[in-house]
Amino acid sequence: MARALPTLQARRSPLASGAEQRARLDAIATLADFDAVLARHELEPLRAVAIEVLQLNVGKVCNQTCRHCHVDAGPDRREVMSRETMDLCVGALARTAIPTVDITGGAPEMNPHFRGLVEEVRALGRRVMDRCNLTILETPSHRDLPDFFARHRVELVCSLPHVEAARTDRQRGDDVFARSIRALRRLNEVGYGDGRSGLRLVLVTNPTGAYLPVDQRTLEATWREALASRHGVVFDELIAITNMPISRYLEWLEASGNLESYMELLVRSFNPVAARAVMCRSTISVGWDGTLHDCDFNQMLGMTVETDSPRHIRDYDEATLAARLIQTGRHCFGCTAGSGSSCGGATA
Repeated sequence: MARALPTLQARRSPLASGAEQRARLDAIATLADFDAVLARHELEPLRAVAIEVLQLNVGKVCNQTCRHCHVDAGPDRREVMSRETMDLCVGALARTAIPTVDITGGAPEMNPHFRGLVEEVRALGRRVMDRCNLTILETPSHRDLPDFFARHRVELVCSLPHVEAARTDRQRGDDVFARSIRALRRLNEVGYGDGRSGLRLVLVTNPTGAYLPVDQRTLEATWREALASRHGVVFDELIAITNMPISRYLEWLEASGNLESYMELLVRSFNPVAARAVMCRSTISVGWDGTLHDCDFNQMLGMTVETDSPRHIRDYDEATLAARLIQTGRHCFGCTAGSGSSCGGATA
């Protein structure tokens, strides 16, 4: 297996800075501003309407270094959410009726406190989603996770860029597709994706080039047939996520000469229906250090929630955060283009 690529941070790339990423997008002189487009459609200002999902990014450590990663995660990162910060998150959750906790990373399972977090959240009766890269299940210290997930009824949202091995490996690394298929088969063995057990297995795809995802329903039918016939794999749902023009995908867009044309595609494809349903309106994102953000993308760009709202999980106040003004930028066109995109896939 090929050695993992170093992250932007390890290479000391200017694009390791969220401020630099925002500056690169702001420097495209011909591009419309996101708030101006919202205003044109009478959607400005964009505000939260509720908090239905508590999304926890428990660290940037990952066993992979994917070329499109908006987190710039990898084996050389060291940021992990502490047990103390997790306790603050669980405490805030216990004081609310938020139904869903969405655990992400990096590879969230590499946080040493991951299993305890899952157990505590489930003990509160909340739905737990884990954003899994699949290959982590093939590592020796995590091979028992399928049984752990099944025992605690964790919903799995698993990344697989393409049904073709070459296209997946080009984006995520050598042999990732084969290892992902082995992991999916093991999940199927404990009941995930069979449509009867209630153990939900959701696959996530994202484009492998500078274009928008095609229709989710069409993709799902194609993937369902291909994975079943070629690999004997079943799943419950496929969601398609637009690549956000930040971090390592931004680096690729610049290096390939696609940045301006891709941003123009996103702006040209703006969908007001999708904009009304963006995930930030019903989600609060907690960073590995406990800081609060409107979404995972804003978190990676260093954009905390507005100054009038609590900005750390220790100060969590649901009433204020549920009505907060959303912080926006040109990267937000990624969530509002075409059928829309969120951590849950299409929004329109």
